[in-house]
Order: sequence, then structure tokens, then C-alpha cells
Amino acid sequence: MASEPVNVNEFQELARQALPKMYYDFYTGGAEDQHTLKENVAAFRRIMLRPRVLVDVSRIDMSTTILGYKISAPIMIAPTAMHQLAHPEGEVATARAAAACNTIMILSNMSTCTVEEVASSCNAVRFFQLYILKRRDISAQIVHRVEKNGYKAIVLTVDTPRLGRREADIKNRMVAPQLRNFEGLLSTEVDTDEGSNLEALAEGIFDTSLSWEDIGWLKSITNLPILIKGVLTQENARKAVEVGVAGIVVSNHGARQLDYTPATISVLEEVVHAVGGRVPVLFDGGVRRGTDVFKALALGAQAVLVGRPVVYGLAANGERGVRRVIEMLKDEFELTMALSGCPVLRILPGAM
Repeated sequence: MASEPVNVNEFQELARQALPKMYYDFYTGGAEDQHTLKENVAAFRRIMLRPRVLVDVSRIDMSTTILGYKISAPIMIAPTAMHQLAHPEGEVATARAAAACNTIMILSNMSTCTVEEVASSCNAVRFFQLYILKRRDISAQIVHRVEKNGYKAIVLTVDTPRLGRREADIKNRMVAPQLRNFEGLLSTEVDTDEGSNLEALAEGIFDTSLSWEDIGWLKSITNLPILIKGVLTQENARKAVEVGVAGIVVSNHGARQLDYTPATISVLEEVVHAVGGRVPVLFDGGVRRGTDVFKALALGAQAVLVGRPVVYGLAANGERGVRRVIEMLKDEFELTMALSGCPVLRILPGAM
């Protein structure tokens, strides 16, 4: 009998064993040379910790609030697409794991379970990740469904006017399933003789004219707070605050869009300083250890989003696998706080 994983990284090999090569490559791959994909993880390793000693760490409090919602630790589930490729229960299993861990899941617009199915699966706070489509009426309908089903925020992805060049998907001729949030609204079946049909799908439905002015349109159709995901520079961070977003996610889309963008941890502090505490800054990209969570919070993030490891846990063991991934990160983060002399999160910024 194979031994149980002892850290999050070990779930990747279990996922490789469980998944068809096409789907494994889809989840693991990045854009072009995958330079940024490697850097997202490697950049964390270049950051060293400076622990404080002789601090009372008999009680560690990892809890925090995101947009007023309390969670057990600053570790959230990032929006990732098509979970039923990893496990038959798909996003429903992921949502239940998030609820069990008392954290927030951000459901992907490109999910294989519907907004309604995920909402009815368990009682929990969850957000929804949105792509704005050429058919604005369809985007508006989805937003209204999200509101009706109790989602608490919209996370607008802004780094995907077109899909990045993901060469593994091209080689494998990646075929996506029907995306059920669009059923009855839009066909997501694409006929293409070569390459990935995901690329063809994105070209057909994503709005390449999306601009800052469209934040106003989105605000006009919803009362939910809007965060934008995909910010990497201080200039864009300031602009985001100016147009009235409720939060910013520092992200390079898991290195799946433009290769040779910076590792997200290397630009986090720049964005945090530009925002100046006016809105919360969340962090996405390369988190594999509790020490990574600690480093991101020390550099000013309010919480981190975890993407690929969650999918690996789902592929390896369904809901239980996702729970173990989140629990491992929480356990490691708590230990890091104790060994660093930081018993509460409020003293974490500047702790390195």
C-alpha cells in the first residue's frame, strides 16, 4: 500500500498516476517556455525568514476576514477550470472540502458543475470568478444567477483577452467538456482540426475589447463587491482602486497566459504599497508550503489562493484529497507562525 502524502507537493505525483495524460498536462502546464511557471515556485525559495525568539506562541490564531467574512486561515481556493476532468464529483467535492475547512472557494466561470449545483452542495461563503464574454447578455445572466444563489463576490479575471499559448494542450489536442454554466445560453463545443479546442473556444467567446471602462458596466449590473484578478504592476493597482474595485488579486494566471511575466511573489510588495491599504490584496501563484503562505502575508497579502494543489488533491482522492491539501497548508502555516515568533496575523507584515 502506498504511503500517504506528507506534504502538498506529493499530491502532484498521485494526480499524474490518476489522470489521463491530456488532463494532467492541462492542469500542470504553463504558457510557452514555462519560465514563469517555474519562477512562481522558485521565487519563494529565494525569500528567507528572520524569526523572532522568546515570543509566547502558546496560542496561535490563524483566522482572518476577507470582505467581512471570517475564515479559519488566510488560505482560499483559487478558481480553476473543469474539476470533473479530475474527479466525477468535480467542483461540488471541492466546495464541500472548502466548507469543511472553513474557507472560501472561488468557483470558476469555466466549471463543469453549475453555479446552482455548487451553491446547493453545502452551506458556505463562496465567490465567483467571471470572464466577460462578447455576448454581454450572457455574462449578465450568469452574474444574476450568481447573486440569486448566494455568492458573496465577483472575481473578474482581467488578464485573458485571449488564451495564452499552452503548448502541451496544443500537442495533446486538448478537448474540453461542455461547460454547464453556459447550457442553454451558448455552445462551448468547438470543431477544430488542429491544436487545442480550448484556444478556439476562448477566441470565439472572450471579449478582446475589455477595458477599464467595463468595470463600470459590471458594477451597474450587480450589487456584489468586485475584485479584479490579474494585476502585476503598481500602475494597474492604482487604476483598479480608482475605478472602485473592492479588492485586487495579484496573479499571472498560474503562468498560463503571458510567459516571462514576473513571479507573483516578486511583485506583491509593489502592488501592496501602491494600494496603500485602501482595498484588500490577495495573492495567487506558486503556493506549495505553509512557509509560502507566511511569506506572502509578510509582504502584505491578506490571504493566498491555492489552485493546482487543490486539483491534485481532488484527482488523488476527491473531497478528502482537497481537505488534506488545505489542512496540510494550514498545519504548516501554523507551525511557521510559531517558529517565527508571530502568534497572530496582524504582526505578520514586515516580519521578514
